Amino acid sequence: MTKERLDKVLGNYGLGSRSDVKKEIHQGHVKVNGSVIKDPGFKVSLSDEVVYYEEALIRKEFYYFMMNKAPDCITATEDIREKTVMDYLSERHRNMNLFPVGRLDKETEGLLLFTTDGTLAHYYTSPKHFVEKEYYAEISAPVSDEDIHAFENGIVLDDGYKTLPARLAIPDPSEPHRVTVWLKEGKYRQIRRMFQSLGKEVVYLKRMKMGNLELDPTLVLGEYRELTSEEESLLKQKIPIIQ
Repeated sequence: MTKERLDKVLGNYGLGSRSDVKKEIHQGHVKVNGSVIKDPGFKVSLSDEVVYYEEALIRKEFYYFMMNKAPDCITATEDIREKTVMDYLSERHRNMNLFPVGRLDKETEGLLLFTTDGTLAHYYTSPKHFVEKEYYAEISAPVSDEDIHAFENGIVLDDGYKTLPARLAIPDPSEPHRVTVWLKEGKYRQIRRMFQSLGKEVVYLKRMKMGNLELDPTLVLGEYRELTSEEESLLKQKIPIIQ
């Protein structure tokens, strides 16, 4: 089992910078398996019990969170001009080196995944794996059967790129401007540009699902939480390299 330095473990848990946690360790505020450890370089594994100020830390190899992204921020880890999704995280979670998986444009709401797992993030963002994402959209004009067929055949965007086949559905025929879209790729503002090519505008867009992971409907805009163990399992289904 892999072992890591105690100061790195505490830092990755979001308890402060490496220099901050070294001070706490030197001052005797950390125990490993019941013994006070004052050496920041002491090696620990996931099977070791680490207690920080009498709190037993629940540690994992990787961490996974979902957010209901708000429409007032960009999907980036930092930006000197714009508010980012990281601004919605607590200080502790920002210190954990979490990063967003993929992107949602500024105006788009909905499911955004955060993790420390680079392998999983690569799988979900690599175009060769064709992970399907589901969106709810409201369109400026009624969507027709012709639009549905156009999505199925692939649509030529404004830059000449032809999209992969996508699915478009009208859940309630009495409200043809409210639709569900399923994509297996993620070009820049793709759904908006697909409808623009059909002469229509997306007035509201929300991502509901990534692969098998669904957005928790109880999360308000800007709210986030750690995934449950069941959700982690759903997230990792069909990913052989991390089974």
